[in-house]
Amino acid sequence: MTSLPTENEPAAHKIADIKALIQAFNNELHTRAKSGETVETLLKARSDFIDQLLTNYWNEILGPYSNQLALIATGGYGRAELHPFSDIDLLIIFDESELDNYKTELESFSTFLWDIGLKPGLSVRTISDCLEQSKLDITVITNLMEARLITGSEAFFSDMQDQISIDNLWSPVAFFREKVAEQHNRHLKFGNTAYNLEPDMKEGPGGLRDIQTIQWITQRYFGSNSLGELVNHAFLTKNEYRSLVKGQRFLWKVRFELHLLANRPENRLLFDYQKNLALAFGFEDGDNNLAVESFMQLYYRTVMDLERINELVLQIFNEALENKVMDVTPINESFRIINDYIEVTHPDTFKTTPTALLDIILQLQKHEDVKGIRSATIRLIRESLHLVDDEFRANPRAKRLFLDILRQPHGITHQFRRMNRYGLLAAYIPAFDDIIGRMQYDLFHAYTVDQHTLFIVRNLRRFALEKHRDDLPHCFDVFQEIRKPELLYLAGLFHDIAKGRGGNHAELGMHDAIEFCRQHGYNSYDTNLVGWLVQNHLIMSMTAQRKDINDPAVIHKFASKIGSLEYLDYLYLLTVADIRATNPTLWNDWKGSLLKELYNNTQQLLRRGLQTVTDELSDEIKDMQYQARQGLNIRGLSDDKIDRVWRTISKDYFSRFSVEDSIWHTLAISSCRQEEMPLVLLRPQTHRGGAEIFIYVDDRAGTFAICTATLDQLGLNILDARIITTNEDLALISFHVLEDNGSPIPDLTREQSIVNVLRANLIAPDQSVLSVDRHRPRQSQHFNIKTTISFKSDYQKRYTILEIRTQDQPGVLSTIGQCFSACKVNVRNAKITTLGSTAEDIFYITDSDNKMIEDSEIIDQLKESLIEKLTSSQNSTT
Repeated sequence: MTSLPTENEPAAHKIADIKALIQAFNNELHTRAKSGETVETLLKARSDFIDQLLTNYWNEILGPYSNQLALIATGGYGRAELHPFSDIDLLIIFDESELDNYKTELESFSTFLWDIGLKPGLSVRTISDCLEQSKLDITVITNLMEARLITGSEAFFSDMQDQISIDNLWSPVAFFREKVAEQHNRHLKFGNTAYNLEPDMKEGPGGLRDIQTIQWITQRYFGSNSLGELVNHAFLTKNEYRSLVKGQRFLWKVRFELHLLANRPENRLLFDYQKNLALAFGFEDGDNNLAVESFMQLYYRTVMDLERINELVLQIFNEALENKVMDVTPINESFRIINDYIEVTHPDTFKTTPTALLDIILQLQKHEDVKGIRSATIRLIRESLHLVDDEFRANPRAKRLFLDILRQPHGITHQFRRMNRYGLLAAYIPAFDDIIGRMQYDLFHAYTVDQHTLFIVRNLRRFALEKHRDDLPHCFDVFQEIRKPELLYLAGLFHDIAKGRGGNHAELGMHDAIEFCRQHGYNSYDTNLVGWLVQNHLIMSMTAQRKDINDPAVIHKFASKIGSLEYLDYLYLLTVADIRATNPTLWNDWKGSLLKELYNNTQQLLRRGLQTVTDELSDEIKDMQYQARQGLNIRGLSDDKIDRVWRTISKDYFSRFSVEDSIWHTLAISSCRQEEMPLVLLRPQTHRGGAEIFIYVDDRAGTFAICTATLDQLGLNILDARIITTNEDLALISFHVLEDNGSPIPDLTREQSIVNVLRANLIAPDQSVLSVDRHRPRQSQHFNIKTTISFKSDYQKRYTILEIRTQDQPGVLSTIGQCFSACKVNVRNAKITTLGSTAEDIFYITDSDNKMIEDSEIIDQLKESLIEKLTSSQNSTT
């Protein structure tokens, strides 16, 4: 082991040597970790090293006073669980009457600790201070429970322990309740889930803090913080204890390696470290899964196991501490309720009646006042999962029970989460086991596949509940038309069940769903509906976000794919629930309005029938013009002025903008004087959500690049762009935008600033700076998306449709716009979609004569320019 400097030289002269020594010891720990030394040994070794270092310099700096005070380790250091960069929590106990004698030495010791880079959590208190604060603060008494004397006065330390004895300060019941409340509040900070992209392995659900909570409660109840006490007193079985210790050891190893990788006290599994952690744990890329995905799946499954054990242990303690008179309410021959918790009536219930494994879930739904399952019965469920085999799944009663769970008016969300936590869901639907803890290494999917799936079921359930009606009233109304809600829940359960298998997960999942429905007695119509929903669960979101949903041909094609109003209702609800369950940052009013508009347009067409729509389209445009004209007349605009504006634009305009849009645009153009050109206006809120920026400007190359660069520089997120040219060589440009964080434009000052900057850049295009120097977000820097380009013609031969898939980063639209300018290409429409770290944008473009691009040289030049510029931009920000 690395040795400390001798005590002969004054401490102040050895700071550099000691810092080098600490670094050398950390390097030594790293080497020992790579050689396979156990993590327990390494944690103890660092604790011993710090003990030795502090003892040496405590004695040196305090000199004759070193035994008149007590230097005490608390927290993780007190437990001798010291990771490479863990906090060094210290408590110094002193006699207040003697403080003046050694105050200078104490200050020197504190300064020394900071000088050598330990960054200690240092408290200096009298014993009475410790006593007083321990009475008031659960965290103080918890820290002192783990106190350990490093050096100094043993008498002080012993006296403190006697006076702050937890037996005198906190009753077992009060301590337990405080710790459970503390854990509950901590979990809330993480959204009650450990299954997000960058989990906190210390504070998050199922993390190290949950294990420590068990240890603290164990120490208060049994007088020892050894987890083995839980086995000795039959609170845990030997298998459960082994799982708990194995999980703790795994998290210790992850945290140890994480500290070394980060070179700081990092507890979050950030993208910066996940790949290296996977390599450190021996994972390799496979055909269907990356090494990092396999490592993270192991992590998520481990914390799920620890969550389950934590729940079990805390409930056993709760039962032991309450010591209530047993209030027993029989349910049936298999179950009874004891003090608000359900349990089996006999230890062999599941052996003799395996279907009771599902029946107990159903009973929880039927008895809403029941708080949960008693600990002994939770254990029996876990021990009985092997009974859920092919024979069990073929049992008609088991099938009925599972469908009854789906059909209950209450508790579907909570009980499916419970079934997943106990392993019952994966036992009954074996394919579900593959997605438990499965993460997808991207920024689009914020949760593991199983948690995402359960969030979808939760979202679908909320559509049915009056208390959530105001959140999404249209979804609530549509849900009331659903014939069989359980078919919707089944589609949600199966939509991603084939993730990670290789191949098209929607196709594979469809086959799983159809087989399940057939086995459970659904007729062919319902079976096909569920299978179709799983197979097509992405089609509505992709159409809304990537297609021009004002184009009748797009609606006709989509409606033809849907086929019926009932299918449309089911798909709409599943789509909204899916997007809202994928990533909290994805949903906004803009997406909601796009989906609702697509739903309404498709519903109207399906009601009319899918015959040729040419005449109907003409009638629809006439109707829109009539409504817009009425609105404009009410606002004081004469028919003559309206006609003067409208005769310069094509009828295509009215199929791409709403009545509300056309009223706003027409009013603006009709009143615009030449000296006001270019005209730039902003509406902070539109019927689609977000703000609309309307620009009326000379139609010239480079305008799109200037606009996109300016909006990006201003920190705005462009959702949609539409450009219409008039026969007077003017352009009507509409951008829908949100702030970069997804929020609306906040106030009038911000609105005016956007308008002023954009107009100034359009007035002096040659002086506009098109570069965007905003930093690329930290997370996205770990995902390098290869740029792909494709071209096709639209069905009416009006435009060339360009699809670009590339890395999303600040300035990406500006870069694309500059390529358009260089190649003399005009943009007529744009659909902007960001999926995590990936930009998937579609542009409707024309040549300099505003015609579909048929010159292959222009296509090749544009493709080459886009790939070169986007790749170069991506590399420069990596």
